[in-house]
Amino acid sequence: MLYFSRWKTFLIWFAVAVAAFIAAPNLFSDEQLEALPSWVPHKKVTLGLDLQGGSHIMLKIERGDIVRERLETVVGDVRTTLRDANVRYSGLSGSGQTVQVRITDPAQLQAARAALQPLTEPVSGGALMAGSVTELTLSDDGSSVIRLVLTDQGIDYRMSSAVGQSIEVVRRRVDELGTTEPLIQRQGTDRIIVQVPGLQDPERLKSLLNQTAKLTFRMVDVSMSATDAINSRPPATSEVLYSTDDPAIPYLIERRVLVSGENLVDAQASFNQQNNEPVVTFRFDSRGAQRFAQATQQNVGRPFAIILDNQVISAPVIREPIIGGSGQISGNFSVQGANDLAVLLRAGALPATLTVVEERTVGPGVGADSIRDGVMASIIGAVGVVAFMLIFYGSFGIMANIALAANVIMILAVLTLIGSTLTLPGIAGIVLTMGMAVDSNVLVYERIREEVRSGRPLLQAIDSGFSRAFATIIDANLTTLIAAVVLFYLGSGPVRGFAVTLSVGVITTIFTAFTMTRWLIAAWVRRYRPKHLPKSIRTGIFDAQNVRFMSIRRYVFALAATLCVAAVVGFGTIGLNLGIDFRGGSIIEVRAKQGEADLAEIRSRLSQLNIGEIQAQGFGDSQTALIRVPTQDGGDNAEQSALSMVRGELADQYEFRRVEVVGPAVSGELTRSATIGVIASMLAILVYIWVRFEWQFAVGAIIATLHDVILTLGLFIFTGMEFNLTSIAAILTVVGYSLNDTIVVYDRVRENLRRYKKMPLPVLIDASINQTMSRTVLTGLTTLLALCALYFFGGEVIASFTLAMLFGVLVGVFSSIYIAGPLLISFRLRPDIFDKEEEKSEKEGVASKASA
Repeated sequence: MLYFSRWKTFLIWFAVAVAAFIAAPNLFSDEQLEALPSWVPHKKVTLGLDLQGGSHIMLKIERGDIVRERLETVVGDVRTTLRDANVRYSGLSGSGQTVQVRITDPAQLQAARAALQPLTEPVSGGALMAGSVTELTLSDDGSSVIRLVLTDQGIDYRMSSAVGQSIEVVRRRVDELGTTEPLIQRQGTDRIIVQVPGLQDPERLKSLLNQTAKLTFRMVDVSMSATDAINSRPPATSEVLYSTDDPAIPYLIERRVLVSGENLVDAQASFNQQNNEPVVTFRFDSRGAQRFAQATQQNVGRPFAIILDNQVISAPVIREPIIGGSGQISGNFSVQGANDLAVLLRAGALPATLTVVEERTVGPGVGADSIRDGVMASIIGAVGVVAFMLIFYGSFGIMANIALAANVIMILAVLTLIGSTLTLPGIAGIVLTMGMAVDSNVLVYERIREEVRSGRPLLQAIDSGFSRAFATIIDANLTTLIAAVVLFYLGSGPVRGFAVTLSVGVITTIFTAFTMTRWLIAAWVRRYRPKHLPKSIRTGIFDAQNVRFMSIRRYVFALAATLCVAAVVGFGTIGLNLGIDFRGGSIIEVRAKQGEADLAEIRSRLSQLNIGEIQAQGFGDSQTALIRVPTQDGGDNAEQSALSMVRGELADQYEFRRVEVVGPAVSGELTRSATIGVIASMLAILVYIWVRFEWQFAVGAIIATLHDVILTLGLFIFTGMEFNLTSIAAILTVVGYSLNDTIVVYDRVRENLRRYKKMPLPVLIDASINQTMSRTVLTGLTTLLALCALYFFGGEVIASFTLAMLFGVLVGVFSSIYIAGPLLISFRLRPDIFDKEEEKSEKEGVASKASA
């Protein structure tokens, strides 16, 4: 295994060189990259919104709006169809998903049914839905009432069409803001995610996205006054609408649309030449210009209304026919208001109202702080790990550090290539990978030392060390990878970023351990022809240890059980301090523009808004405060209203640095997906260990891991730390790390069971734990070093996330010894199961030879 052909050597270093070439642009600013030649890669790792600032908004199309609009359309179609067929009717109405009409003359029932039948013909689903779609079904009860029912399939079709159309409209609106690289994509059947990095004014973005922007030009009904229409009953062909003025002015507007916004080809903000007020000029296409000219010619002297989203912007009197196909809209606009209206009209109308169900906005200042803290934590963590390896392994430590550097370079290169978004938890994933990456090297080095101690020559010991460590490294890292993959598929936002970096880190770690490290050791052997291990290796201090862990297993097991019961009881009585991810509401980080943040004043001012019990606490420095607003009873729109009130109350004295709003619908989904994620990862890992080991090992590993999860939850319960999505990421990382540690011990137990078949099981487990003690201590300490750097220097945002992982690592080491080990004794594990496996493999070998 120590022989490397020239082409293998070339490929190893070529891969590292290419990775460095791809990752290099991340060291330069955008201006510096522009000055470099075109053949130099310019692509960098995409920074998440928490690192560069910007907004993440999740919009939901309301199914009720689609049903309501479709119902109105069907009512209109029925009215027109029956009139054209000269069928007399009454009681035409729509409710729920049903339109019903009573045919006055029973003799015309068959004619009515025949006239309405074409409305029920299937329509092509196109690329959205396979085959055709039946949107309406027609039925009657034998009397004179005909019912048309909207099918669920038809509504789903309209929903899917509306989402697709909305994405295009949203994209045009966002592009008008001049932002760079916005991300707009569909999520599920009724949601759209909008991510706009570097956005300075999230409120303007939400205002643009919240408006449907359905523009219509309609005549004002002068047959009666708006007041009389409100007090009595307006004509069937008209409705009362209100202006955008304060106070609002009612108008009686005809339902018939003269021209709609669909006929607009351009809209621009400008100024009225007479009074210099901001206005919006518009221009119709040829069809719209013709219809507008015809309408104004026929109604000279009458007022007409310009209506946007059922609000009257203005209602001027037609003084003369407007035949040029253009005009202007005035309505006491501000300059930005005129600009925004022009943007809305140019982008087109949304097919339905979009509701903001989740918002995460980070100011550029917070992003810069996060980058600084993340880089500082990474550097300190890396220095700690490098120094640690040098102290304990000397020249072998240098090789491990070279492999670690190649590992980090490859992680950055892969993240750059796949276009993954690097978030602050993602940086935490890289730092954690640095701590765990040396685990593979430690496993190999300690295996080599064991082989040397057993009397093997150095070359054979090195070769055997790599071979024996291979399976353990694969098993240990794959369990972490399983947890990371589950996190990716069931997580969202920053949690996904953490999962991606952790997954990539696991893969690059395995690669560097079995190529880079092995090549470096092979080069060392060829150059120096050593007969002994380097004297700079100082892990021999663990060799003389013979700790009898199992002698106190009953007491420790009882203590662990007591702590787990306390955590479960605490969960039922005290409960978790759930963050907004799981219970909805808002988190707002503000910084005082002058002086310190006055928490008492913030609570006092916001308590007057009647938006629930407000929590305000210090966050980081004395200028910064973190405000928590509870979830509102009025649903997702109420969450946005509460946020607007908080902004209005505090904007004069405080800068809004970070805003997170999660509506009740999203919080419920996040709770469900988080629970499924933890259960799914545990089951997947159970299946993997069951396949790779015996059932006793699989069940023992899962019970030990459940112990770690329960105690980590206990940490959140009894400290009152907020439990949010990143806490789930921390727990699943603890699951991966704990299993990593347990599998290393179990792998040695299994090996010793084959070797020492007469040894009592408690003694054998003690021996296995002592033999792997150097690996457990060294890997645990390097991981703790990296996590401590994150905790103390990574910033306030991920402090609880890191603390949970710190606690989990310690608990994971404990459970690998005092939970996983005693469970094997309780299961009465014996070596005869391996005898059966060997007999089975021997029989299969004989059978294969006989058939050959």
